[in-house]
Amino acid sequence: MSKPPIADLRKSYELGSLEEHELASEPLRQFGEWFSEAVAKGVIEPNAMTVATVGPEGRPSTRPVLIKDFDERGIVWYTNYRSRKGRELSEHPWAALQFHWLELERVVRIEGSVEKTSEQESDAYFARRPLAHRIGAWASNQSEAIPNRGVIVARAAEYGLKFGLNPPRPPHWGGFRLKPDYWEFWQGRASRLHDRIAYTLQADGSWLRTRLSP
Repeated sequence: MSKPPIADLRKSYELGSLEEHELASEPLRQFGEWFSEAVAKGVIEPNAMTVATVGPEGRPSTRPVLIKDFDERGIVWYTNYRSRKGRELSEHPWAALQFHWLELERVVRIEGSVEKTSEQESDAYFARRPLAHRIGAWASNQSEAIPNRGVIVARAAEYGLKFGLNPPRPPHWGGFRLKPDYWEFWQGRASRLHDRIAYTLQADGSWLRTRLSP
């Protein structure tokens, strides 16, 4: 099988622009506007984001997760605290997030410190999940090696019988909240002269807005 001409694969970005006078003064409001637009225009899984963490030896790792809430306190997602990302965030409570809305030719990057959500928040979200997802949270020792898929299927059946329609939230499962101190909004432009606007949190709580070279 011949390899496709990877070096020649390219796309011209021409859907929009990002001008300072059009931007919100605070990054959370700008993100909210872009997120709403992504939903309204039918972007596939607009709530999907990449989470980057760092291991004990400084080795980075990434994985896709789904955002479940955002407000003035930060960006929230839920996971198994014993997973690789859970362990890494417990040891190094800093992370970077990235949303890539290909259909809009937009990227949002977010960096900041991370903390666990409250028990009450985690309980409330867990109760809203579909039953199969709640059972799955018990069945999966996330990131651990298993010999075959049959193992996880059997564990799901086991916990399904054990808990029935009301599985409680596992103690090792809950939310993380990233508290942003840096946001970057990227809008693709023609000739690779993209628009990049960064917001950096200042000591007094205000945001310094800067245009970055593409």
